[in-house]
Amino acid sequence: MPPPVQDTYAALRALNLELVRLPEMVSNPTIGVMRMKFWHESIEKTFSGQPPREPICILLHQALQQLSQRAGAGGSSTTKSIKFWVSRLIRTRERHMDNRPFATLAALEDYAEHTYSTMLYATLASMPLRSMHVDHLASHIGKACGIVAVLRGVPVLASPAQPVQTPSGLETPSRNQALLLPLDILAEEGVVEEHVFRQGPNAPGLQDAVFRVATRANDHLITAREMLKRLKAGQDPGHDFEHQGEGEHQYQYDEESDTARDVRRGFGVLLEAVPAAQWLLNLEKANFDPFAVKSSGWRLPWGIWQALSKERI
Repeated sequence: MPPPVQDTYAALRALNLELVRLPEMVSNPTIGVMRMKFWHESIEKTFSGQPPREPICILLHQALQQLSQRAGAGGSSTTKSIKFWVSRLIRTRERHMDNRPFATLAALEDYAEHTYSTMLYATLASMPLRSMHVDHLASHIGKACGIVAVLRGVPVLASPAQPVQTPSGLETPSRNQALLLPLDILAEEGVVEEHVFRQGPNAPGLQDAVFRVATRANDHLITAREMLKRLKAGQDPGHDFEHQGEGEHQYQYDEESDTARDVRRGFGVLLEAVPAAQWLLNLEKANFDPFAVKSSGWRLPWGIWQALSKERI
């Protein structure tokens, strides 16, 4: 990640982790709602120039100040764009706090677009880099990352929850077991939630369901790779950006714009594809048993270095 963007990237990732962990860290849903309200208000104050005494907000505020100095007159619109994406991330996390399974595979993709793709958009905006083609690449990569995150969470959420200790010293279960895989896929493969909770990887149909969901994540990575090749060769991406015109996906076309240059500038953001691709490869080696996937270890930094040096994902 380019040095001017590193603070924004760190703040966004830390915020995402805080939001993801909320269901695990609170003893009842009411406290979770209060914590979400805290983050809504804290982010609003941060973008108003009055960050609360909270490390993530302080770091994000510092990054926004540096961005304003770099962007000059365009700093206001850039800050507005980042605020839109961060707010969308918080709203989406709030909707999914109860760990309800996704109704369809399309609903899972929509979740990934509103979380992981959204973080990539916010990072690109902080460069600042506004490019339809780079955003398009980020959309596919983010969707792959979001689907992978749900698959990686299967062994965690389907296992019995560890108790949370309240301030008074009492221990209370933080959540119920959950299986977030799309219900339409589970139904077609004959997977029963209770069987997964009791039998784990031995539940009938689980590996087939995981295979189908993982295939969709891999499809997004393949699409992004093909797009990247075409754009670097000076060609069109091969298909339209389905989210063009939504939210902050408004673009001013410049005859002097250089797509290849924009891709090079934003390539550090696109490297998110590497750990997702490696995890999918490890999942395939484990015969699509998410409980048996091994860590990539040294192969992950090596893969990121190779991707960066060759500008390939």
